[in-house]
Amino acid sequence: MGAERSVLKEFRRYFWQPPRAHGEAIEDRTVSFLELFYDLVYVVVIARAAHHLAGHVSWEGAADFAIVFGLIWIGWLNGTTYHDLHARDDGRSRSFIFLQMLLLALLAVFTGEATGDGGVGFALTYAAFFGVLTYQWWAVRRVDRSSEHGDQFDWITARYTAGMAVSTVVFVVSAAVPEGVRRWMWIGMVIVWPLALVYLDRSGDGRGQPGLRGGAATDSLIERFGLFTIIVLGEVVVGAVEGMSEGEHTAVVVVTGLLGLTIGFAYWWTYFDFIGGRKFAESRGSLSTWVLGHLPVTASIAASGAAMVGIVEHAGDDRTQAASAWLLSGSVAIGLFALVWIIGSLEDSARLPHVYRPLKGLLVLAALFSLLLAWVRPAPWLFVGLIWAALSLVWFLSVIRWFGIDDGEAVPGIVE
Repeated sequence: MGAERSVLKEFRRYFWQPPRAHGEAIEDRTVSFLELFYDLVYVVVIARAAHHLAGHVSWEGAADFAIVFGLIWIGWLNGTTYHDLHARDDGRSRSFIFLQMLLLALLAVFTGEATGDGGVGFALTYAAFFGVLTYQWWAVRRVDRSSEHGDQFDWITARYTAGMAVSTVVFVVSAAVPEGVRRWMWIGMVIVWPLALVYLDRSGDGRGQPGLRGGAATDSLIERFGLFTIIVLGEVVVGAVEGMSEGEHTAVVVVTGLLGLTIGFAYWWTYFDFIGGRKFAESRGSLSTWVLGHLPVTASIAASGAAMVGIVEHAGDDRTQAASAWLLSGSVAIGLFALVWIIGSLEDSARLPHVYRPLKGLLVLAALFSLLLAWVRPAPWLFVGLIWAALSLVWFLSVIRWFGIDDGEAVPGIVE
Protein backbone atom coordinates (compact mmCIF):
# COMPACT_ATOMS: atom_id res chain seq x y z
CA MET A 1 0.00 0.00 0.00
CA GLY A 2 2.87 2.32 0.86
CA ALA A 3 4.51 1.59 -2.48
CA GLU A 4 1.30 2.49 -4.33
CA ARG A 5 1.03 5.82 -2.45
CA SER A 6 4.66 6.52 -3.35
CA VAL A 7 3.99 5.87 -7.03
CA LEU A 8 0.89 8.09 -6.99
CA LYS A 9 2.85 10.83 -5.25
CA GLU A 10 5.58 10.70 -7.87
CA PHE A 11 2.97 10.68 -10.64
CA ARG A 12 1.26 13.79 -9.20
CA ARG A 13 4.62 15.50 -8.79
CA TYR A 14 5.51 14.72 -12.42
CA PHE A 15 2.28 16.25 -13.67
CA TRP A 16 2.19 19.34 -11.51
CA GLN A 17 5.66 20.74 -10.93
CA PRO A 18 5.77 24.53 -10.82
CA PRO A 19 7.41 26.32 -13.77
CA ARG A 20 11.04 27.39 -13.54
CA ALA A 21 11.52 30.86 -12.11
CA HIS A 22 13.37 33.71 -13.78
CA GLY A 23 17.09 33.30 -13.36
CA GLU A 24 16.82 29.52 -13.79
CA ALA A 25 17.13 29.46 -17.58
CA ILE A 26 19.11 26.49 -18.90
CA GLU A 27 21.74 28.14 -21.08
CA ASP A 28 22.87 24.99 -22.91
CA ARG A 29 19.49 23.32 -23.42
CA THR A 30 18.57 22.06 -26.86
CA VAL A 31 15.24 22.40 -28.64
CA SER A 32 13.01 19.47 -27.72
CA PHE A 33 10.94 17.26 -30.00
CA LEU A 34 7.83 18.72 -28.36
CA GLU A 35 8.84 22.25 -29.37
CA LEU A 36 9.40 21.07 -32.95
CA PHE A 37 5.94 19.48 -32.92
CA TYR A 38 4.47 22.71 -31.53
CA ASP A 39 5.99 24.76 -34.35
CA LEU A 40 4.44 22.44 -36.93
CA VAL A 41 0.99 23.74 -36.00
CA TYR A 42 2.17 27.22 -36.92
CA VAL A 43 2.99 25.87 -40.37
CA VAL A 44 -0.73 25.34 -40.89
CA VAL A 45 -1.78 28.68 -39.37
CA ILE A 46 0.71 30.67 -41.46
CA ALA A 47 -0.16 28.68 -44.58
CA ARG A 48 -3.81 29.66 -44.18
CA ALA A 49 -2.89 33.34 -43.91
CA ALA A 50 -0.53 33.16 -46.90
CA HIS A 51 -3.10 31.27 -48.99
CA HIS A 52 -5.64 34.02 -48.39
CA LEU A 53 -3.10 36.66 -49.43
CA ALA A 54 -2.27 34.69 -52.60
CA GLY A 55 -5.93 34.94 -53.59
CA HIS A 56 -6.24 38.63 -52.63
CA VAL A 57 -3.09 40.28 -53.96
CA SER A 58 -3.79 43.95 -53.32
CA TRP A 59 -2.83 46.70 -50.88
CA GLU A 60 -5.81 45.80 -48.71
CA GLY A 61 -4.94 42.11 -48.85
CA ALA A 62 -1.35 42.84 -47.88
CA ALA A 63 -2.48 45.02 -44.97
CA ASP A 64 -4.85 42.32 -43.71
CA PHE A 65 -2.07 39.75 -43.97
CA ALA A 66 0.30 41.99 -41.99
CA ILE A 67 -2.27 42.34 -39.19
CA VAL A 68 -3.05 38.64 -38.96
CA PHE A 69 0.58 37.55 -39.28
CA GLY A 70 1.55 40.04 -36.57
CA LEU A 71 -0.95 38.47 -34.19
CA ILE A 72 0.23 34.96 -35.08
CA TRP A 73 3.85 35.97 -34.45
CA ILE A 74 3.04 37.59 -31.09
CA GLY A 75 1.30 34.37 -30.01
CA TRP A 76 4.25 32.28 -31.15
CA LEU A 77 6.71 34.58 -29.37
CA ASN A 78 4.86 34.31 -26.06
CA GLY A 79 4.44 30.55 -26.21
CA THR A 80 8.02 29.97 -27.34
CA THR A 81 9.59 32.28 -24.78
CA TYR A 82 7.58 30.79 -21.93
CA HIS A 83 8.53 27.22 -22.81
CA ASP A 84 12.19 28.03 -23.32
CA LEU A 85 12.63 29.98 -20.08
CA HIS A 86 10.15 28.41 -17.68
CA ALA A 87 8.78 25.04 -18.82
CA ARG A 88 10.02 21.66 -17.61
CA ASP A 89 10.03 18.27 -19.30
CA ASP A 90 7.05 17.11 -17.28
CA GLY A 91 3.39 16.31 -17.69
CA ARG A 92 2.21 19.80 -16.81
CA SER A 93 4.34 21.53 -19.46
CA ARG A 94 3.48 18.93 -22.06
CA SER A 95 -0.25 19.21 -21.35
CA PHE A 96 -0.20 22.99 -21.72
CA ILE A 97 1.72 22.73 -24.99
CA PHE A 98 -0.85 20.29 -26.40
CA LEU A 99 -3.69 22.52 -25.20
CA GLN A 100 -2.12 25.43 -27.07
CA MET A 101 -1.77 23.25 -30.17
CA LEU A 102 -5.47 22.38 -30.05
CA LEU A 103 -6.37 26.06 -29.88
CA LEU A 104 -3.93 26.91 -32.68
CA ALA A 105 -5.45 24.23 -34.90
CA LEU A 106 -8.86 25.81 -34.30
CA LEU A 107 -7.35 29.26 -34.91
CA ALA A 108 -6.14 28.05 -38.33
CA VAL A 109 -9.76 27.33 -39.30
CA PHE A 110 -10.60 31.05 -38.99
CA THR A 111 -7.24 32.51 -40.08
CA GLY A 112 -7.98 32.65 -43.80
CA GLU A 113 -10.97 34.94 -43.25
CA ALA A 114 -9.80 36.51 -39.99
CA THR A 115 -10.36 40.06 -41.21
CA GLY A 116 -13.72 39.12 -42.71
CA ASP A 117 -16.36 36.53 -41.93
CA GLY A 118 -14.06 34.53 -39.67
CA GLY A 119 -13.22 37.50 -37.46
CA VAL A 120 -15.39 36.54 -34.48
CA GLY A 121 -14.11 32.96 -34.41
CA PHE A 122 -10.52 34.13 -34.77
CA ALA A 123 -10.92 36.69 -31.96
CA LEU A 124 -12.49 34.26 -29.50
CA THR A 125 -10.03 31.47 -30.26
CA TYR A 126 -7.09 33.85 -30.00
CA ALA A 127 -8.47 35.13 -26.68
CA ALA A 128 -8.67 31.56 -25.37
CA PHE A 129 -5.11 30.91 -26.53
CA PHE A 130 -3.87 34.10 -24.87
CA GLY A 131 -5.85 33.22 -21.74
CA VAL A 132 -3.91 29.96 -21.41
CA LEU A 133 -0.63 31.82 -21.85
CA THR A 134 -1.73 34.44 -19.30
CA TYR A 135 -2.30 31.74 -16.70
CA GLN A 136 1.12 30.23 -17.42
CA TRP A 137 2.90 33.58 -17.05
CA TRP A 138 0.90 34.26 -13.86
CA ALA A 139 2.18 30.94 -12.50
CA VAL A 140 5.72 32.09 -13.25
CA ARG A 141 5.11 35.25 -11.26
CA ARG A 142 3.97 33.21 -8.26
CA VAL A 143 7.15 31.14 -8.45
CA ASP A 144 9.28 34.25 -8.90
CA ARG A 145 7.89 35.85 -5.75
CA SER A 146 9.02 32.87 -3.65
CA SER A 147 12.37 32.34 -5.36
CA GLU A 148 15.76 33.77 -4.46
CA HIS A 149 15.56 36.02 -7.54
CA GLY A 150 12.02 37.19 -6.75
CA ASP A 151 12.88 40.76 -5.84
CA GLN A 152 14.91 41.13 -9.01
CA PHE A 153 12.27 39.98 -11.49
CA ASP A 154 8.95 40.60 -9.75
CA TRP A 155 8.56 44.02 -11.36
CA ILE A 156 8.80 42.66 -14.91
CA THR A 157 6.65 39.57 -14.37
CA ALA A 158 3.95 41.75 -12.80
CA ARG A 159 3.88 44.08 -15.81
CA TYR A 160 4.11 41.25 -18.31
CA THR A 161 1.28 39.25 -16.72
CA ALA A 162 -0.90 42.34 -16.54
CA GLY A 163 -0.23 43.02 -20.22
CA MET A 164 -1.20 39.45 -21.11
CA ALA A 165 -4.44 39.71 -19.13
CA VAL A 166 -5.39 43.04 -20.72
CA SER A 167 -4.62 41.64 -24.17
CA THR A 168 -6.90 38.67 -23.52
CA VAL A 169 -9.75 41.01 -22.58
CA VAL A 170 -9.13 43.14 -25.67
CA PHE A 171 -9.52 40.11 -27.93
CA VAL A 172 -12.71 39.04 -26.20
CA VAL A 173 -14.14 42.54 -26.69
CA SER A 174 -12.98 42.61 -30.33
CA ALA A 175 -15.29 39.68 -31.05
CA ALA A 176 -18.32 41.79 -30.11
CA VAL A 177 -17.61 44.95 -32.12
CA PRO A 178 -18.13 45.71 -35.83
CA GLU A 179 -15.57 44.41 -38.32
CA GLY A 180 -13.95 47.80 -38.93
CA VAL A 181 -13.51 48.51 -35.22
CA ARG A 182 -12.15 44.99 -34.70
CA ARG A 183 -9.51 45.54 -37.36
CA TRP A 184 -8.31 48.72 -35.64
CA MET A 185 -8.21 46.98 -32.26
CA TRP A 186 -5.99 44.29 -33.76
CA ILE A 187 -3.78 46.89 -35.39
CA GLY A 188 -3.39 48.48 -31.97
CA MET A 189 -2.28 45.16 -30.49
CA VAL A 190 0.26 44.58 -33.27
CA ILE A 191 1.70 48.04 -32.53
CA VAL A 192 1.49 48.02 -28.73
CA TRP A 193 3.16 44.66 -28.18
CA PRO A 194 6.43 45.57 -29.96
CA LEU A 195 6.47 48.94 -28.18
CA ALA A 196 5.96 47.20 -24.84
CA LEU A 197 8.83 44.80 -25.56
CA VAL A 198 11.11 47.72 -26.38
CA TYR A 199 10.11 49.45 -23.15
CA LEU A 200 10.71 46.36 -21.02
CA ASP A 201 14.06 45.73 -22.68
CA ARG A 202 15.31 49.27 -22.26
CA SER A 203 13.99 49.90 -18.76
CA GLY A 204 14.55 48.51 -15.29
CA ASP A 205 12.82 48.88 -11.96
CA GLY A 206 14.87 51.87 -10.91
CA ARG A 207 17.34 49.80 -8.93
CA GLY A 208 19.59 48.70 -11.74
CA GLN A 209 17.65 45.50 -12.38
CA PRO A 210 17.67 44.02 -15.90
CA GLY A 211 14.76 44.30 -18.25
CA LEU A 212 13.73 41.44 -20.52
CA ARG A 213 17.21 40.00 -20.47
CA GLY A 214 16.66 37.74 -17.41
CA GLY A 215 18.17 34.63 -18.98
CA ALA A 216 16.52 35.13 -22.37
CA ALA A 217 19.73 34.81 -24.37
CA THR A 218 19.70 31.02 -24.44
CA ASP A 219 21.05 29.11 -27.41
CA SER A 220 17.77 27.21 -27.70
CA LEU A 221 15.71 30.41 -27.97
CA ILE A 222 17.97 31.68 -30.74
CA GLU A 223 17.57 28.31 -32.45
CA ARG A 224 13.77 28.57 -32.23
CA PHE A 225 13.85 31.86 -34.16
CA GLY A 226 15.88 30.14 -36.85
CA LEU A 227 13.37 27.29 -37.00
CA PHE A 228 10.49 29.75 -37.35
CA THR A 229 12.34 31.37 -40.24
CA ILE A 230 12.57 27.95 -41.89
CA ILE A 231 8.81 27.55 -41.44
CA VAL A 232 8.08 30.72 -43.40
CA LEU A 233 10.68 29.85 -46.03
CA GLY A 234 8.53 26.79 -46.62
CA GLU A 235 5.81 29.16 -47.85
CA VAL A 236 8.12 30.14 -50.74
CA VAL A 237 8.29 26.46 -51.70
CA VAL A 238 4.51 26.10 -51.38
CA GLY A 239 3.91 29.24 -53.45
CA ALA A 240 6.20 28.15 -56.28
CA VAL A 241 4.77 24.62 -56.38
CA GLU A 242 1.19 25.88 -56.23
CA GLY A 243 1.87 28.29 -59.08
CA MET A 244 3.36 25.52 -61.22
CA SER A 245 0.42 23.24 -60.39
CA GLU A 246 -2.27 25.78 -61.26
CA GLY A 247 -0.57 27.18 -64.37
CA GLU A 248 -0.06 25.46 -67.70
CA HIS A 249 2.73 22.92 -67.48
CA THR A 250 4.93 24.67 -70.02
CA ALA A 251 8.68 25.12 -69.92
CA VAL A 252 8.43 28.81 -69.01
CA VAL A 253 6.09 28.06 -66.08
CA VAL A 254 8.41 25.36 -64.74
CA VAL A 255 11.50 27.54 -65.16
CA THR A 256 9.81 30.49 -63.46
CA GLY A 257 8.67 28.29 -60.59
CA LEU A 258 12.11 26.83 -60.04
CA LEU A 259 13.68 30.29 -60.19
CA GLY A 260 11.13 31.38 -57.61
CA LEU A 261 12.34 28.59 -55.34
CA THR A 262 15.91 29.84 -55.65
CA ILE A 263 14.85 33.18 -54.13
CA GLY A 264 14.11 31.25 -50.94
CA PHE A 265 17.43 29.42 -51.26
CA ALA A 266 19.38 32.67 -51.66
CA TYR A 267 17.62 34.23 -48.68
CA TRP A 268 18.46 31.13 -46.62
CA TRP A 269 22.16 31.40 -47.44
CA THR A 270 22.41 35.03 -46.32
CA TYR A 271 20.23 34.68 -43.22
CA PHE A 272 21.78 31.52 -41.81
CA ASP A 273 25.39 32.35 -42.71
CA PHE A 274 25.37 35.90 -41.34
CA ILE A 275 22.39 36.38 -38.99
CA GLY A 276 20.65 33.18 -37.90
CA GLY A 277 22.07 31.38 -34.88
CA ARG A 278 24.21 34.35 -33.83
CA LYS A 279 23.90 35.99 -30.45
CA PHE A 280 22.85 39.57 -29.92
CA ALA A 281 25.06 42.03 -28.08
CA GLU A 282 24.82 42.64 -24.34
CA SER A 283 23.98 46.32 -24.80
CA ARG A 284 20.59 47.59 -23.68
CA GLY A 285 18.00 47.39 -26.42
CA SER A 286 19.82 44.77 -28.48
CA LEU A 287 17.49 41.98 -27.37
CA SER A 288 14.31 43.78 -28.44
CA THR A 289 15.94 44.84 -31.71
CA TRP A 290 16.96 41.26 -32.45
CA VAL A 291 13.56 39.82 -31.50
CA LEU A 292 11.37 42.43 -33.20
CA GLY A 293 13.53 42.47 -36.32
CA HIS A 294 12.39 38.91 -36.96
CA LEU A 295 8.75 40.00 -37.26
CA PRO A 296 9.17 41.82 -40.61
CA VAL A 297 11.73 39.23 -41.73
CA THR A 298 9.37 36.29 -41.29
CA ALA A 299 6.26 38.16 -42.44
CA SER A 300 7.96 39.30 -45.63
CA ILE A 301 9.19 35.80 -46.46
CA ALA A 302 5.70 34.35 -46.04
CA ALA A 303 4.27 37.15 -48.20
CA SER A 304 6.89 36.39 -50.86
CA GLY A 305 5.57 32.85 -51.04
CA ALA A 306 2.03 34.18 -51.52
CA ALA A 307 3.21 36.46 -54.34
CA MET A 308 4.94 33.54 -56.03
CA VAL A 309 1.65 31.81 -56.79
CA GLY A 310 0.36 34.44 -59.21
CA ILE A 311 3.75 35.17 -60.75
CA VAL A 312 4.41 31.52 -61.62
CA GLU A 313 0.84 30.85 -62.70
CA HIS A 314 1.06 33.72 -65.21
CA ALA A 315 4.66 33.02 -66.22
CA GLY A 316 3.74 33.19 -69.91
CA ASP A 317 2.77 36.88 -69.75
CA ASP A 318 4.99 39.47 -71.41
CA ARG A 319 5.21 41.47 -68.18
CA THR A 320 4.78 40.46 -64.56
CA GLN A 321 1.39 41.47 -63.18
CA ALA A 322 1.69 44.72 -61.25
CA ALA A 323 0.07 43.54 -58.00
CA SER A 324 2.15 40.37 -57.76
CA ALA A 325 5.33 42.22 -58.76
CA TRP A 326 4.94 44.83 -56.04
CA LEU A 327 4.01 42.21 -53.46
CA LEU A 328 7.13 40.14 -54.18
CA SER A 329 9.51 43.08 -54.57
CA GLY A 330 8.08 44.92 -51.57
CA SER A 331 8.28 41.79 -49.43
CA VAL A 332 11.88 41.13 -50.43
CA ALA A 333 12.82 44.76 -49.77
CA ILE A 334 11.16 44.80 -46.34
CA GLY A 335 12.90 41.56 -45.43
CA LEU A 336 16.31 42.88 -46.47
CA PHE A 337 15.85 46.16 -44.62
CA ALA A 338 14.84 44.15 -41.53
CA LEU A 339 18.05 42.12 -41.80
CA VAL A 340 20.00 45.39 -41.76
CA TRP A 341 18.13 46.31 -38.59
CA ILE A 342 18.91 42.95 -36.93
CA ILE A 343 22.60 43.12 -37.86
CA GLY A 344 22.95 46.21 -35.68
CA SER A 345 22.08 44.10 -32.62
CA LEU A 346 24.56 41.26 -33.23
CA GLU A 347 27.76 40.69 -31.26
CA ASP A 348 29.55 39.85 -34.51
CA SER A 349 28.52 43.14 -36.10
CA ALA A 350 30.61 45.11 -33.60
CA ARG A 351 33.44 42.58 -33.60
CA LEU A 352 33.72 42.22 -37.37
CA PRO A 353 32.67 45.58 -38.86
CA HIS A 354 34.77 44.96 -41.99
CA VAL A 355 32.32 42.13 -42.84
CA TYR A 356 28.99 43.41 -41.56
CA ARG A 357 29.23 47.06 -42.60
CA PRO A 358 29.57 46.17 -46.33
CA LEU A 359 26.89 43.49 -45.90
CA LYS A 360 24.40 46.10 -44.70
CA GLY A 361 25.19 48.27 -47.71
CA LEU A 362 24.70 45.34 -50.08
CA LEU A 363 21.39 44.45 -48.48
CA VAL A 364 20.12 48.01 -48.93
CA LEU A 365 21.20 48.05 -52.59
CA ALA A 366 19.52 44.69 -53.23
CA ALA A 367 16.32 45.99 -51.61
CA LEU A 368 16.29 49.09 -53.81
CA PHE A 369 17.03 46.99 -56.89
CA SER A 370 14.09 44.75 -56.03
CA LEU A 371 11.77 47.74 -55.87
CA LEU A 372 13.12 49.00 -59.19
CA LEU A 373 12.24 45.67 -60.77
CA ALA A 374 8.63 46.05 -59.60
CA TRP A 375 8.49 49.40 -61.39
CA VAL A 376 10.01 47.97 -64.61
CA ARG A 377 8.07 44.69 -64.44
CA PRO A 378 9.97 42.47 -66.88
CA ALA A 379 8.69 39.03 -67.88
CA PRO A 380 8.00 36.81 -64.84
CA TRP A 381 10.94 34.45 -65.44
CA LEU A 382 13.33 37.38 -65.77
CA PHE A 383 11.74 39.18 -62.83
CA VAL A 384 12.28 36.36 -60.34
CA GLY A 385 15.63 35.49 -61.91
CA LEU A 386 16.98 38.99 -61.35
CA ILE A 387 15.80 39.02 -57.73
CA TRP A 388 17.56 35.71 -57.19
CA ALA A 389 20.70 37.09 -58.82
CA ALA A 390 20.67 40.17 -56.57
CA LEU A 391 20.25 38.09 -53.40
CA SER A 392 22.93 35.66 -54.50
CA LEU A 393 25.34 38.50 -55.24
CA VAL A 394 24.85 39.85 -51.72
CA TRP A 395 25.89 36.51 -50.25
CA PHE A 396 28.78 35.98 -52.68
CA LEU A 397 30.40 39.38 -52.13
CA SER A 398 29.95 39.12 -48.37
CA VAL A 399 31.32 35.62 -48.03
CA ILE A 400 34.37 36.58 -50.09
CA ARG A 401 35.17 39.17 -47.44
CA TRP A 402 34.54 36.59 -44.72
CA PHE A 403 37.02 34.16 -46.25
CA GLY A 404 39.61 36.90 -45.95
CA ILE A 405 39.34 36.91 -42.14
CA ASP A 406 42.31 35.60 -40.22
CA ASP A 407 41.71 32.17 -38.69
CA GLY A 408 41.68 33.70 -35.23
CA GLU A 409 38.67 35.85 -36.15
CA ALA A 410 36.69 33.27 -38.08
CA VAL A 411 33.12 32.79 -36.89
CA PRO A 412 31.41 29.36 -36.98
CA GLY A 413 28.80 29.13 -39.69
CA ILE A 414 30.92 29.88 -42.75
CA VAL A 415 34.53 29.32 -41.90
CA GLU A 416 35.13 26.40 -39.54
